[in-house]
Amino acid sequence: MAELKGKILAGKILVEPQEAVTQTAGGLYIPDSAKEKPQQGKVRMVGAAKKDEPMEITVGDVVSYGKYAGTELNIDGFDYLLLSQTDVLYIS
Repeated sequence: MAELKGKILAGKILVEPQEAVTQTAGGLYIPDSAKEKPQQGKVRMVGAAKKDEPMEITVGDVVSYGKYAGTELNIDGFDYLLLSQTDVLYIS
């Protein structure tokens, strides 16, 4: 993946969603129509902290977010999700 160019606004993060699971633990394959959107991803870019809210997320963190959180973006042929820091539920 190429280096991302651009700037993220304050309080926002750019996340690369993880791939959806294609096979269950029991070995069954999940068809594309039944796959759920991934709810975890790796942080690729981080905006500055807001005046009253410090930025607690850093580039490289793996975050969990809500099912319908954020805005989907396609940058240079790759899919990303633009989230607000407050949309993040868990940082691992």
